[in-house]
Amino acid sequence: MKENWTCNIDRRGRLVRGIFGLVALGAGVWMILQTDHAFWGTGLCAFGAFGIFEALKGWCALRALGIQTPF
Repeated sequence: MKENWTCNIDRRGRLVRGIFGLVALGAGVWMILQTDHAFWGTGLCAFGAFGIFEALKGWCALRALGIQTPF
């Protein structure tokens, strides 16, 4: 099966996902280091890292599944 990583978001969508990824990653790291919520912090780090991946790749997982997103 051929992998298809074609760009399916525009510049604005990449910017939104990049900002979301950085904020979520930062919040996750803060939660792990400064609070007793390491479980939720790890989840935020995972979502943030995936958001940064989407921004760098120009690919949205939801759009690849056929779901329309506003950005």
